[in-house]
Amino acid sequence: MNPLMNQQEPRSESITRESAASWMRHALNLARLGAGNVAPNPMVGAVLVAGERIIGEGFHRQYGGPHAEVDCMNAVKEEDRHLISSADLFVTLEPCAHFGKTPPCADLIIRHQIPRVWIGCRDPFPQVDGKGIEKLEKAGVKVTTGILEQECRDINRRFFCFHTQKRPYIFLKWAQTADGFIAPEQQSETNERLLISNEWSNRIVHRWRTEEAAILVGWKTALVDNPQLTTRHWPGKQPLRILIDRNLQVPDNYNLFHSFPTLVYNAVKSEKRKRYGMDKMGRR
Repeated sequence: MNPLMNQQEPRSESITRESAASWMRHALNLARLGAGNVAPNPMVGAVLVAGERIIGEGFHRQYGGPHAEVDCMNAVKEEDRHLISSADLFVTLEPCAHFGKTPPCADLIIRHQIPRVWIGCRDPFPQVDGKGIEKLEKAGVKVTTGILEQECRDINRRFFCFHTQKRPYIFLKWAQTADGFIAPEQQSETNERLLISNEWSNRIVHRWRTEEAAILVGWKTALVDNPQLTTRHWPGKQPLRILIDRNLQVPDNYNLFHSFPTLVYNAVKSEKRKRYGMDKMGRR
């Protein structure tokens, strides 16, 4: 059972763009459940509504796994399957129209004869980018787009940035005191770190890390703080650690060169090191 199935369902006598926003918001909540698990794919949620009732819902759970539309259709109970051909499908991102790791979701929708599809935003991925909508409309499906469009784009801002601007989406993170300092002007004689954050904020930061592909620091931060840059306080994947160290000033025994791969941008040498029984991107 999906985690959101027991939440209060939006109610509407007939579906308008205004009432469609309620169903799309539910689909967005489902989509967010895939955070940290689906990259480089986007997070997607889908809700199938018959009358005033959700008969199926789903989301993209894992990269390479079923897409949200498939997960949604699989959630429909046997006694409700006869309602599929008269239902409305709400999906946060345009259904795919190409064969990738899974078959096209547009074909799935057409095969199940779903008459109306409400889409949050168009998919910028070149192999989709309007082709899913076109395929659905050619099959006679009524397609409505732009439902909570900005919210649907926002949850996949990394995905949109990569495909529209050809660069990573970058977050800046720092801890700061109430009077505007991020570190003491002079390092203490014991080289002890000044801890501004706390246990709660550390868990939040580690959760954020599980949702990103990489985390980057400069050589000065690495020398002063000797950070691990791991996700040890939150379950999830470990992002690639990246260090900018032009002159290779950070010693080999520092935390960044233990446990997980670290890519080092420098002007001295290029090599790939093997440590701890696995390939490690070392000083490169």
